Amino acid sequence: MGRLDYSIAFNNEPVPEHPNCLIFSAWDEQGNEIASNMEYFSVGGGFVLSRAELNAKLEETHEVPAGMAAAQSDDERIPYDFSTGDQLLELCKETGKTIWEIIAANEAVLHREDGGIARVNTHLDLVWDVMRECVTDGISTKGILPGGLQVNRRAPQLYALLLEQQDDPTSGFSAMEWVNLYALAVNEQNAAGGRVVTAPTNGACGIIPAVLHYARDFLPDFTRETARRFLLTAGAVGMIIKQNASISGAEVGCQGEVGSASSMAAAGLAEILGATPAQIENAAEIALEHNLGLTCDPVGGLVQIPCIERNAIGAVKSINSARLARMGEGTHHVTLDNAVQTMAETGRDMHTKYKETSIGGLAKTLGLSVSQVEC
Repeated sequence: MGRLDYSIAFNNEPVPEHPNCLIFSAWDEQGNEIASNMEYFSVGGGFVLSRAELNAKLEETHEVPAGMAAAQSDDERIPYDFSTGDQLLELCKETGKTIWEIIAANEAVLHREDGGIARVNTHLDLVWDVMRECVTDGISTKGILPGGLQVNRRAPQLYALLLEQQDDPTSGFSAMEWVNLYALAVNEQNAAGGRVVTAPTNGACGIIPAVLHYARDFLPDFTRETARRFLLTAGAVGMIIKQNASISGAEVGCQGEVGSASSMAAAGLAEILGATPAQIENAAEIALEHNLGLTCDPVGGLVQIPCIERNAIGAVKSINSARLARMGEGTHHVTLDNAVQTMAETGRDMHTKYKETSIGGLAKTLGLSVSQVEC
């Protein structure tokens, strides 16, 4: 057979149903169409729907729902069913359990056939191990990130600087510099195709590890059990956001990714700080509220600019939110449910070009769309 001449044409016009759609059509050498209208929608959280599956969802809800790919809860099996922050707080009040204990009990039942709570703890330990490995790899790997933007890895240089001046009281460095380091290290690994934990997404994968490392290094008595409590608490907030709004930048902008991750991490840290369920809910709300409206405008279609730095800022915001909530009594005008609802509405109102398309925001300002980056 002779060598075939292939060509690919891109059409960046979004479809009305969802901004993150990929449509395939193919022609043979004679120009005859051999495949058409193979449509797939990336709806967040790693879920991909076909056109038929998307239409089925639309028929159920009569609109494109944020977080449409959320897993169906098994109401018949779990002992503590909830879908909102208010319901979760009511469960804590009725049972006297903490948020992490509620989630652990549910997970133990869901995984009872493959080990119960022991299986859950093993998985949580694996998540924490992978997060630590990701930081270790990120601070030890130098070079330019792939993709064509020529973004230099900063984590190794920052790590060397912090080690050099960590004992110098006049350096001005604090815990926040270490948090920045951890977030940069993880997201640079993600940008390079390394192994990360999508908590809740790849684009926001540096926030929870950074805050967990902060807890390990700067809070007393940190153990594997501490990490488990953090992750279970953070997971509760993530489920509430995903079910009632979205964790997808293509659906609601970066408020759904960095905003969700920041909210989750704030809740996890508040648990470690000894907060009550009400204070934990307040921490999650503060972090999410102050990410509302955040757009997703990756330069060149790459999760590098502004995503890497944005994770560092989001991690610091999580810590501040947890500490601020811990100083209060858990009473506040805006609830987590209010913030989640607002995020969903803001995402629906947000212009499509600010939803992970690289045709608005910084991507446009810098003049680097997907097609303009040389890989």
